[in-house]
Amino acid sequence: MKKDLVSIKDLTADEIRHILVTASTFKDVLKRDIKKVPTLRGKTMVNLFFEPSTRTRTSFELAQKRLSADVLNFSVTTSSVVKGESLYDTLRTIQSYGADYIVIRHPCSGTPHLLSKIVRASVINAGDGINEHPTQALLDAFTIQEKLGEFKGLEVAIVGDILHSRVARSNTLCLRALGANVRYVGPPTLIPTYLPKGIRAFYNLQEGLRGVDVVMALRVQKERMDRGFFPSEREYFKLYGIAEERLQMAAPNAVVMHPGPMNRGIEISSEVADSERAVILEQVTNGIAVRMAVLYLVGGADA
Repeated sequence: MKKDLVSIKDLTADEIRHILVTASTFKDVLKRDIKKVPTLRGKTMVNLFFEPSTRTRTSFELAQKRLSADVLNFSVTTSSVVKGESLYDTLRTIQSYGADYIVIRHPCSGTPHLLSKIVRASVINAGDGINEHPTQALLDAFTIQEKLGEFKGLEVAIVGDILHSRVARSNTLCLRALGANVRYVGPPTLIPTYLPKGIRAFYNLQEGLRGVDVVMALRVQKERMDRGFFPSEREYFKLYGIAEERLQMAAPNAVVMHPGPMNRGIEISSEVADSERAVILEQVTNGIAVRMAVLYLVGGADA
């Protein structure tokens, strides 16, 4: 792999598969009594989050510690950023500490790409604006592979706020590279006007879920909405919420996913979220193994 992971577009299909195989090895490590390996002992990793995060930040920190790295969590609210320090100067300061890896989440799309050009450390994108979230796509692919096996010919429905979703963008790139078919399902106001080549859009939930193997619900990102994209949350759930009766349209062994955090009663019902079909908590668990694999492989390590 290259020095950085800022986009799924930077990975070939073979590199994606290599990450998934390596993640499987690290998942075995996580099942041991001592869930730690000395693989990256002596390496310094900085987690630089300019947006709130629970799952991604915790997952990266656990992955780093499981690999025996030294971890520094950078808190924006207590840093010189609030005093007006530029991102460029903040990054130069962090590089001066001798950081080997920088994991960054930022509200502005393209920030990790810019960062990768100005620091020597390996840069990993933990979500940039509405652009991409590559490690989320990789852990989703790993979870799908565990549950359903081969990707070729799989039908995946990504449902909900696709317009504002970096998860949808990265998953589309990743799953199609592996051979799956992807469709978008949601209200016309939340599906991009210009679709990636080969993507079909469905504005009726029941029709969009017909025969699919994977149902991936997305969070409604109200913080990114500057106007009304649907009448009400109640109306949204009535038309596009993933409820048990609507899942009858999917394949019998279909799995339900959600990147979190979930808004129950808006994007998904509690009945579905807590059902055997849902693999949402498995996604969280798999995120640690996948991020261990990425941290190990980025920069050219070989498994």
